[in-house]
Amino acid sequence: MATPRPFPVDPKLTGIALAYRNSDYIADIIMPRVKVPSSTFRYRTYEKGQYLTPPNTLVGRKSEPNQVELGYSELSSYVFDYGLDDVIPYDDIINAPEGYDPMAEATEYLAELLAVDREKRVRDIVFNDASYATGCKATLTGTAQFSHADSDPLDTLLTALEVPFARPNTVVMGRDVWVKLCRNTSLLQTVYPNANGNGVITPEQLAQILDVERVLVGRTRINTAKRGANANISNLWDKHVALLYIDPAATVSSRLTWGITAEFGNRVSGVLPEPDKGLRGASKVRVGESVRELVLANEAGYFIKNAVA
Repeated sequence: MATPRPFPVDPKLTGIALAYRNSDYIADIIMPRVKVPSSTFRYRTYEKGQYLTPPNTLVGRKSEPNQVELGYSELSSYVFDYGLDDVIPYDDIINAPEGYDPMAEATEYLAELLAVDREKRVRDIVFNDASYATGCKATLTGTAQFSHADSDPLDTLLTALEVPFARPNTVVMGRDVWVKLCRNTSLLQTVYPNANGNGVITPEQLAQILDVERVLVGRTRINTAKRGANANISNLWDKHVALLYIDPAATVSSRLTWGITAEFGNRVSGVLPEPDKGLRGASKVRVGESVRELVLANEAGYFIKNAVA
């Protein structure tokens, strides 16, 4: 006998929740989503030189190829459930103007808030000393900080890129760093050697100089004030820089990458009745997902703390 579903998933609202994307958010690029078969799962972390040691691949005319065996540690983990509700009074539903769907509007709003929360979770992992191996992190002070006129950010970044055992292909920074870096005189003179050092560079130009696939600038802003207090808006991705090796094809059991997001199922949305709300009752829209962000190879990244003052 099938177990009844306590939460009625609405295909239309689920489609809206799945389709929702905000181009400013970078969490899904930094820690790509990887499907897992259940809410509890096992994942692998690999030995440092696993993918860098060339084996003997020569095969004799009547011999067998050499056997190799991946060395890894297997760990257990589980996803967390994240979700939000919004109650829509029945009066709002029956009085909605033509072309306006309050359920769809609530679904998009909840999906946006879920995305903001995920962006913050990923930011808290990426910009955290504990997410990197010893020797794969540094704190800048004084003239070394990119906000100082005498700093040499190109040398700092190029040196850091060579430290992890897998050279990072992605550079992540906040707006606080980028507004200083894009106008840095030494970088401008590198890009435009015949210019006078004025102007700005683009993330694509910096990526080319550093020989990485991408430079991501976190543009998300959040309100850090407690509920009911005056708003205090600040940049979520702030004064730090992370250099990461990211393989979007990695899974929980194969391929090397700095970090991933284990995802069980898909984001879902549905409606629950709320007969006791308001005079005529209401409907509660719910949006949620089951995910967990994991760092798989802390030696495949480098963290620069306080890149600007």
